[in-house]
Amino acid sequence: MRIVVDGHTLDVEQGPNLLEVLLSAGFYVPHLCYNKFLGPLKTCDACVVEANGRLVRSCSIPVVEGMKIGVRSTESLRLRALDHLLQHHQLYCTVCDNNLDCELHEAFVKSRVTRQNYVDRGYEVDDSNPFYIYDPNQCILSGRCVEACQDVVVNEVIKIDWDKKRVVWSDGAPINFSSCVSCGTCVTVCPVNALMEKSMLGRAGFLTGMKEEVKRKLVTSLKGAEYTFEPIMFFSQVDAKLRNSIVKRTKTVCPFCGVGCSFEVWTRGREILKVEPKPESPANGVATCVKGKFGLSFVNSRDRLTRPLIRDGDHFREASWQEAISFIATKLSRIKEKYGPDSIGVIASCTGTNEEAYLAQRFARDVVGTHNIDNCARYCQAPATTGLWRTVGYGGDSGSITDVEEADLVIIVGSNTAEAHPVLAGRIKRAKKLRGQKLIVVDVRRHEMAERADLFITPKIGTDLVLLNGVMKYIVDRGWQDEKFIRERTVGYDAFVESLKQYTLENVEAVTGVPKETVIKVATMIHEAKSVVALWAMGVTQHQDGSETSTAISNLLLLTGNYGRPNTGGYPLRGHANVQGVSDFGALPTMMPGYQPTSDEEVLTKFEKAWNTKLPRSKGLTSTEMVDAALQGKMKAMVVMGEDKLNADAGRETVRRALSNLELLVVTELFMTETAKLATVVLPAAASLEKEGTFVNTERRIQRLYKVMEPLGEARSEFQILLDLAKAMGKEFPYTNPEDVMGEAAQLCPIFAGVAYSRLEGFNSLQWPVKPSGEDSRYLYADKFAFPDGKARFYRTTHYEPRVENPTYDLMLVNGRMLEHFHWANLTGRVSGIKYKVPEVYLEVSPQVAAEKGLKDGDLVMVSSSNGRLKTRVMVTNRLEGKKVFLSLHDSKEMNVNELTDPMTRDPTSKTPAYKETPVYVEKLEDCVSCEPPLPKWNPRYGKKTPQVGVNVELKWGRPDYTYRGELNE
Repeated sequence: MRIVVDGHTLDVEQGPNLLEVLLSAGFYVPHLCYNKFLGPLKTCDACVVEANGRLVRSCSIPVVEGMKIGVRSTESLRLRALDHLLQHHQLYCTVCDNNLDCELHEAFVKSRVTRQNYVDRGYEVDDSNPFYIYDPNQCILSGRCVEACQDVVVNEVIKIDWDKKRVVWSDGAPINFSSCVSCGTCVTVCPVNALMEKSMLGRAGFLTGMKEEVKRKLVTSLKGAEYTFEPIMFFSQVDAKLRNSIVKRTKTVCPFCGVGCSFEVWTRGREILKVEPKPESPANGVATCVKGKFGLSFVNSRDRLTRPLIRDGDHFREASWQEAISFIATKLSRIKEKYGPDSIGVIASCTGTNEEAYLAQRFARDVVGTHNIDNCARYCQAPATTGLWRTVGYGGDSGSITDVEEADLVIIVGSNTAEAHPVLAGRIKRAKKLRGQKLIVVDVRRHEMAERADLFITPKIGTDLVLLNGVMKYIVDRGWQDEKFIRERTVGYDAFVESLKQYTLENVEAVTGVPKETVIKVATMIHEAKSVVALWAMGVTQHQDGSETSTAISNLLLLTGNYGRPNTGGYPLRGHANVQGVSDFGALPTMMPGYQPTSDEEVLTKFEKAWNTKLPRSKGLTSTEMVDAALQGKMKAMVVMGEDKLNADAGRETVRRALSNLELLVVTELFMTETAKLATVVLPAAASLEKEGTFVNTERRIQRLYKVMEPLGEARSEFQILLDLAKAMGKEFPYTNPEDVMGEAAQLCPIFAGVAYSRLEGFNSLQWPVKPSGEDSRYLYADKFAFPDGKARFYRTTHYEPRVENPTYDLMLVNGRMLEHFHWANLTGRVSGIKYKVPEVYLEVSPQVAAEKGLKDGDLVMVSSSNGRLKTRVMVTNRLEGKKVFLSLHDSKEMNVNELTDPMTRDPTSKTPAYKETPVYVEKLEDCVSCEPPLPKWNPRYGKKTPQVGVNVELKWGRPDYTYRGELNE
């Protein structure tokens, strides 16, 4: 379109607002509250221009054809706004750790500001949080932090006290005792140094490490009440540029959950200074959680493995890489020759890259000659994948995180999303808060998403399938099914409807404990919604009927026509950073890369030709079946990459016996895990920050990760380890780098046909399937489903009776994640700030159980099941009702939940253990008299939330000392 700026006619592209258009056209306009991801906040007034004769904030108005803009004519107003901001922010840039990315510095340099009248507000710095500080005396009250907290991640902790001219946490509590979950998003968006990562302090510049007292004296000596600081600013600009020589910024992808947050990691040598997400980060924007923002320091832990280790009797000895690889190759070759290739199993890492997964499955199939290749999806997401394979064809989310955010109705089943996938949960919380998105939560605990839900349902444990089938029967009985969609896009409907006959409202209520009125309410909400998405996780998949319930969720979406459109579909939330990708790239016993079945001769022939080999035709074993085979003496060797099987598998002692029964156990790891302690050979592995490659997140999004730092000591990537091991066993793979592997995968796998590193540069990403042209897929099934006839399948489900409490074991144990930690805490347990916030796991008990057993916070109890027992301390909580207790899974020692779970109770289809069906008995061992509760008082769960919408800038406008009046704020 055409606009006129300062008398010059310009042809410009349409932008989100006038500010963005002016910046793109080369007109610098300062902007301290505006952020691309946050939008206009209208607090700083530094972007004021004239538009068609009126004063406007350029950040908050759209551009229209023929608009006449005055930039030069309003320069004095912008300078006045900057002068006001500088009254609240002392400039000492050369000794400030933020002088590498400071937006205020950029604003006053480009606007040629040369004087400052700083007024110290006399506040103390709040450094109580273990991860970041807040200096009110440097705060310009941009409101970005408040908008991020209130309306982006929606943790609703902070707000601006416009009278006190500072930001407050939980209505004035110290940060450490507020409800702040330390996601760090406020720190990320702060345009100055008021909010700073503690890891940055004294480390980001040449002169920033001086003592605070010395710094204060230096600043005071250089400045007076009225002065020109042009010479000082010249040196600060030089300093800012020179800092690029000591501070490196590298884009990577978070190594924790499956949301796939991407960000830059700032380093000085191996030292991590900070994590900086960007507005262009496709899955997360500027948002992070505590683990992604502050939980990466494990990479420099003194506990890291740095040299290969070979068992020598009851201890390990250090070895060279040549010796270790030769030792493994010789032992594997002998075992293969003596017992056959199917006596060997390989486990690929769910935090390894796609390229490493591809090499792992090729190593298993091409070098060893077996389909015994699997990954950690077996423990959590395999049932969800089964349900999707059965009904719609692809084993991945049917849309994007954006589709979840924009849906009319979100149904969450068996997922504590706010703690397990917090950044994604923020998108749902935002949609609900700002535009009234409807939310149904089905879970056994009243967690945050349950508290926010329009409808929260707690069925009896193991009865979700019955509830879902009852909802579908009611929909059919009322004629609410999408007849056109069913007729044109599905098969198997009549037989499916026949299978629902037993699920009457009365029967459903009797089995699940859910009142029939609630069942009707669920059905009605689905019927009234224009678009529905369903999210589920381990609360569904870790049951005997995990595959069946996952199938039922997909059936429900098919029944109501909620596939193949924007803002619809099924979303099994992936738990590990690359559990989706490891499966996508073939680390499954039944699938070659790209979900091409091993039972298809044409598929095997294609790979045989590409690899110049003969592939096995025997059936491969799942990870849990490998444990069975080891117990039986049939499995003789395993190569386990980045997986702590002893803590991950159900029945810890059973797994210990199985692994101890092997003739060879090879483990690649960052740390000496419980599984590594049982190994024959332990190989030090590189962390994701130490290697190149790609991940696939929960929404099928393929993203690059770049090497942030070199591997510690002699650690190597599993990419290099597999190349070396294959070569030692007589097969030299033709790959020199991960890009070569991706190129081959694109040639052999139709869903990756258009994937190329050149299309994944920086923060660019692709959601598979990707056409050869590079066109990717935000959502699936727009035209056809992933079956030969293009039609989805209704699938009849089978209900398996769940394990329930009994006279001996009278309670049901629920397990799951907490926000701060990740899995067995092998990584997060080595981050001091996280350990400080949650030092240990503990048993949550309902008030009913506490009353019956005489329990209170801090009591020591013995928790026993038919498989084992453990000691832990108690917290009484209203999050649970009835005869239920909860233990998080974040312990790798004596309190590991898999001391209690049953290794033989499994989903019969996916072979996933039924972790969530564990009857237990709880016995008090010791009263807590003067002890502290296991959850320390500085944990955010005790804090107060202070929700509001926006930054309440109107309160600023109403103050008598506010400069602008009238037209600008009308």
